[in-house]
Amino acid sequence: MSAFRHRMAALPAAALDRVGLWPGPARPVAFVVERANWSIRWDGAYVCEGVERLTPGTIELCDRPEFLARCLVHFGSQFLWTLWKDVLARSNRFAVTYFHGKPEDGPDMARHVEDFLSSLPRLGRVVTAARLVEDRLLSWGVPRDRLVRIPIGVDLGAFSPTSDLERSRMRALYGIRDDQVCIGSFQKDGTGWGDGDDPKFIKGPDVLLEVVAQVARYRPVFVLLTGPARGFVKRGLTKLGVPFAHDWVDDFRELPRRYAALDVYLNPSREEGGPKGILEAMASHVPVVSTRVGMAPDVIRDGVNGGLVDVDDPVGLARRILELPGGEAMAARLQAARRAIEHCDWPEVARRHLDDVYRPLL
Repeated sequence: MSAFRHRMAALPAAALDRVGLWPGPARPVAFVVERANWSIRWDGAYVCEGVERLTPGTIELCDRPEFLARCLVHFGSQFLWTLWKDVLARSNRFAVTYFHGKPEDGPDMARHVEDFLSSLPRLGRVVTAARLVEDRLLSWGVPRDRLVRIPIGVDLGAFSPTSDLERSRMRALYGIRDDQVCIGSFQKDGTGWGDGDDPKFIKGPDVLLEVVAQVARYRPVFVLLTGPARGFVKRGLTKLGVPFAHDWVDDFRELPRRYAALDVYLNPSREEGGPKGILEAMASHVPVVSTRVGMAPDVIRDGVNGGLVDVDDPVGLARRILELPGGEAMAARLQAARRAIEHCDWPEVARRHLDDVYRPLL
């Protein structure tokens, strides 16, 4: 197995066969990803796979953009763009995906937003996933004709409803009792890539703990965590006396099975671009309860296909969990949830990138 495949082992198998990291402009479009085995990297692989199916020889992944010249360079996040923009060849054209962030999030984010906005003249397209962020970018002066809203993608083939047998197997794997409400939280909510003892409050780990504590007053609770840097949450759950498991999945292809163990997926964030977890849960027929951040208001209708409450409302989040219906009402809700995110399937998301971002700039 090549060194590339070792580094990309967590990405979809089909994507591994069709894309590769490269140091030069071998193809017209380069999708720049971070080197960490996490969301931006996975997104890049899916976009490249989909675009290559439509127009072979168009796009490849890249994590060394300083070598690029005379091509279209798409940065998978605005943070990567601001990190690299001052050393990039002027012969390139540029597109950037802006997921989340506003000056109110803190002084570091305020400086980042100012830096990003100062670079707008160099950007041919700004891509964002959520209507909330789209409206924000327009209010900041991003030109309408350069702004494109394309949802974050989800693999509807990999993330799909599972059988009762698979549910039983996964719950037995983690020791989850039938009477316990299993709350899932599959994200990164600590700083850095270590233990995560220093929380990223923008992701709401303190809200998560508050919600769990409130639900546990009425029902036995188990919390299933994936994702890196979850130390703050794990310490908090230990203090609450709430049983949990943290299963950081190195291979992204193993993640869909973890949703089978859940009774509800919780997103307590204060700011998001997606998050991807709500799409994966909705595709997997797992009830979702979320704050009004990122794409959540675009795909969730409160009480119809999920639960939706304001930011910093742990009481509302806990109530939505405790009031989840059962039987036919739940089945209808789950079917409606999956229908609501069908337009987020990766082939459609890749086609949107090709038609609305790459072709106009090429």
